This record gives sequence, structure tokens and C-alpha cells, in this order.
Amino acid sequence: MDKLKLPTKRKIFQLFTALLYNSDLVNFTNQTINQSKTKGICVPGLNCYSCPGAIAACPLGSLQFAIAQIPNKFPFYIVGTLLIFGGLFGRLICGFLCPFGLIQELLYKIPTPKIKKNRITRKLSYLKYILLIVFIFILPIVLLSPAFCKYICPAGTLEAGIPLVIFGNQFDNIVGKLFNWKFFLLLFIIILVVFVYRGFCKFICPLGAIYSFFNKYSIFGITVNEKKCINCNKCINVCKMDVKKVNDHECINCGDCISSCPTNAIHWKKRKIKGEREIEKNKT
Repeated sequence: MDKLKLPTKRKIFQLFTALLYNSDLVNFTNQTINQSKTKGICVPGLNCYSCPGAIAACPLGSLQFAIAQIPNKFPFYIVGTLLIFGGLFGRLICGFLCPFGLIQELLYKIPTPKIKKNRITRKLSYLKYILLIVFIFILPIVLLSPAFCKYICPAGTLEAGIPLVIFGNQFDNIVGKLFNWKFFLLLFIIILVVFVYRGFCKFICPLGAIYSFFNKYSIFGITVNEKKCINCNKCINVCKMDVKKVNDHECINCGDCISSCPTNAIHWKKRKIKGEREIEKNKT
């Protein structure tokens, strides 16, 4: 009999993050939306503002609301928040601090034939940048509303829309064509991520697209010691994301590639700094 596979440290961290983001359990009982002062603060990952248990705001939703107010008001707060999150973590947030990322990984564990990364999925990975431009930067100004949250976001449908409709009679008025569209879109994305590892992250998520610009320069994450690297590509082969090299725009800094490296060239960035200091000490 096979031994029970225990969750990894990363999975435990992801679960803790999801519970922390949605820790206002009382609101799950009475089906109300938290309106406390903490909702003015953004968490790093994708997590719906309207989820009954949410204790803070989603950076993607906040960005859309702020952009809809331009030119009356420049979104200094949310832009600064994204710069801080991106500068510190890059897409490490996708790998460790995003509840919807955890949901996708759990759905991918359902035993079915899987669609592995290939040239087509790599090309489709650029779709999220188009969605970023259209639904985050253009349509909120044109429609004066958060277009991605309103028409696409599956996290909002799963975490807020469905619970509020099923258990809260006061929200029956939100059921209509738009809700039906988002419900069937959610079903499509659920099916997608069962067959494609983190399909939403790969092809759709604008927040991941934003953080990808910081990946190479973020303080925390993984990196490669180029002097040790022998270009065997074992790290690329083991990675389920559409990466061309470690820590490129598609890398979610999950660290799964570290153990695959035969020369120990891949490290967490803080380990690399520590190692370099030790080398410098030995040289002196």
C-alpha cells in the first residue's frame, strides 16, 4: 500500500494564506460582506473583496476601481502597493500567496490525462497581457467600472457570487445574464485547470502579468548561479509552467526546480547572497 503523501511546506503556506485572507468566519454564517477598515488594505494575491470572509481588498480589483477614477484622481496608493509587492516578491506571490493558485493546483490533482506545456501553451501565455491592457487599463476608463472583476474573474464568482446567491436571500437580485455568464465561465476555467496546470495563471490572470515584470528584480524568489549552471535544462523540463528559463516572466518561484539541478545552481535569492558572502570570506 502506498504511503499517504503529505502536503508540502508550500501547500501548507498556501492554505494558511487562503485562510488568513478569508478569516472573518462570522460573515460566512450571516452572509454579509466585511466592511471593516482593513478592507482598505490590499493582500498580495487574487482574493475577492466581496467574499464574505475577506478581511482585505484584492489588488486587481482596487487597481480597476482606481483607474476608473482617472483623470479625477491618480491611483497613488494602489500603484505604490503593487510596486512594493512586485519589488519584494514578484511572482513568488503566485506560487505562495494566492488562494486561487492553490485551488487550481488542487483541481489539477484530479486524475485525468494532462495537457503538458508546448509551443501552443507558450504562445497562449501572452494572452494574459492582452487581457491586462484591455480589461484592467482600457475598459475601466471607458465603462467606469472594474471590467475584469465584473465580466471575467472566476475568484469573485467562486468566493463571493456563488456563496452569496446560495445562502443569502438578500442577494437574489444579482442573479441574471451576467451571473450566468460568469458561472459558466467559472465552469470552463475549472475544467481548464483540471487538464492544464494553473491554466488560469498561464493564460488569463492579469495580476500574474503585472507581477511578472518584477520577477527578475524582486528581492525574494529563486535565482540561478550562472557559473554553476551547465545548461542541462532539467529545471525547465521539471517545471509545469511555460518557462524558458528559471525566473523568467512565467516562473512562479515555487522552488520545485531546485532539487532537479545536478550542480545545485538554483537557490533562493537569500541563500545565494549568503553563499556569495561565504565565498568572499574564503577569498580574503
